[in-house]
Amino acid sequence: MKVETDSENGLFGLKRSELSGNEFGSNGAQALAEALKKNSTLTALHLYANGIGDNGAQALSDALNPNSTLTTLNLPYNSIGGNEAQALSEALKTNSTLTTLDLHSDRIGDNRARCCLRHSRLT
Repeated sequence: MKVETDSENGLFGLKRSELSGNEFGSNGAQALAEALKKNSTLTALHLYANGIGDNGAQALSDALNPNSTLTTLNLPYNSIGGNEAQALSEALKTNSTLTTLDLHSDRIGDNRARCCLRHSRLT
């Protein structure tokens, strides 16, 4: 999967992207993560049921640090495991803009879910 971007606006000035149910897997998530690093406009990204798995979730975690516009990241039904949920949680320590992180129906487990919820700004 190739994600087209421009150098000024990242994802061509998009403010919200609904990419649910495309099953683009971890490669697609990694491509999106690279675009998110340059993003200056996207505030909501919905990736319900894309099979991004652990590698894709790790790439998205890495993209949260340089990103300062994304406020909503929805990742349910993506087979994300506990370690990757932990990585997302760790990314939230440096990312102050994300307020909504949806990981329902992933494989994160109760302990990892509590870890993510420690960040009180999340809904």
